[in-house]
Amino acid sequence: MAQATSIAVPGQLLGPLSEYQPGPGTHVHNSNLFASILGPVRKLNPPKPAGPQKRLTKITPAAPVALPTLSIERNISASTQHGGSKGKAEILPEVTSTVLCRVTRITPRQAQVAILVVGETVLDGEWQGLIRVQDVRATEKDKVKIFESFRPGDIVRAVVISLGDQSNYYLSTASNNLGVIMATSEAGNAMYPVSWKEYKDPETGASESRKVAKPF
Repeated sequence: MAQATSIAVPGQLLGPLSEYQPGPGTHVHNSNLFASILGPVRKLNPPKPAGPQKRLTKITPAAPVALPTLSIERNISASTQHGGSKGKAEILPEVTSTVLCRVTRITPRQAQVAILVVGETVLDGEWQGLIRVQDVRATEKDKVKIFESFRPGDIVRAVVISLGDQSNYYLSTASNNLGVIMATSEAGNAMYPVSWKEYKDPETGASESRKVAKPF
């Protein structure tokens, strides 16, 4: 039986090889399973063995336990999901939409991002968005510094607060569950969050400032 879970982004840790088998869209590194592409995570449980099971004895070794398989699916078009056969229905970010985006550039006043996922739908193209300095946090807005909140390459969970201008959506991370969900250190290593404003590199031990998203 297949079970869909969350949206994964490239490089995201999915679980240890001791618990899962690698499927399409994943790769193995240091005995762990990582996402190779952007898309929904699918967990395929192994089929239950048919017929009566042999009673184990000291002579009959236990069969190896079959592990569930994790894979990443490329997104299915909205038209296909609804039975249509013509062109793919375009998904547009709307006000209050939750999105996943990648930071492409930062300035003292804002972070420019590429929107990759709207809700549970992975986009074919990329919509541009801006996280302005006043929309990073809900409190102490005058103390916010963009370079202490985001860095290029970060994956950020945000919400659309305005359709903005003709070229950019305006996004906000001013909520505990919004902010950076994946970050790479200056040394090129995947980091883990240690507080609401800090990520740590497990290889070098160095810490870097971020606006960290609280896990669900």
